[in-house]
Amino acid sequence: MTRRRSWLPGVLLLAAAVHAAELPPHRAHPGGIAVIPLGPTDGPQPQATFGDTPVLVAPSDGQWHAVVGIPLSQPPGSVQLSVSDGNNASRTVPFEVGDYSYREQRLTVSKSFVDPDPDEIARIVAERKIIDAALKSWRTSDTVVLQIPAPVSGRKSSSFGLRRYFNDQPRSPHSGMDIAAITGTAIRLPADGTVSATGDFFFNGKTVIVDHGLGFISLYCHLSTIAVEAGQQLAAGEKIGEVGATGRVTGPHLHFATYLNGNAVDPALLLAESP
Repeated sequence: MTRRRSWLPGVLLLAAAVHAAELPPHRAHPGGIAVIPLGPTDGPQPQATFGDTPVLVAPSDGQWHAVVGIPLSQPPGSVQLSVSDGNNASRTVPFEVGDYSYREQRLTVSKSFVDPDPDEIARIVAERKIIDAALKSWRTSDTVVLQIPAPVSGRKSSSFGLRRYFNDQPRSPHSGMDIAAITGTAIRLPADGTVSATGDFFFNGKTVIVDHGLGFISLYCHLSTIAVEAGQQLAAGEKIGEVGATGRVTGPHLHFATYLNGNAVDPALLLAESP
């Protein structure tokens, strides 16, 4: 398995202004995306953080906007961004996170994927560190694409945010979208990016993680083959691997996940069209 070292956010806040972007819809609820106007683009580009994490800021329709990934665990209520306007002036921008209820899903898988043995637990912990580092990566970029095509055509077999039970035991919510497709179907990268990590992981199976810049990360799991390597720079449309059934699965599909400022967000909000 390979990985690219995460960048230090404090070094990266001096990014050049990104080009105008088509923004995702404002869906300020757990697992959603808040699109917060910060001021006109005739002023300096603001820098924003949510908690301690830098947030993607992009221009659209004459305004700077913060594009904030909201954690699935975020309770509803008032939250705030910390914003610096580039001239040593700092302010807070409040916004409301609404309540949202995700459906329940129950799946039956091999017992080892629900009650792993000590060696498997050690493997899971080590792999989690690699995956977390890649998902929290931050890379400067002067372009951003936030409305993307699906990486593979197929039926959406499982939605984002489902409250999951494996063999009747509760586990973490579903952090991506599952797209059912035949084993061997090519997976195409939906936007330019750099491969941050690849690996064959216990739960995720063969996996590719891609850094698109400014905290926008995409993840592809359960592949049958991986066609790229860490550090490789890719253009939209390039093949990154093929659909498979590796890891904790009930059948061949692509688990497609998207992250903003380190938080999993519903990929459907970033797709220009449904898969």
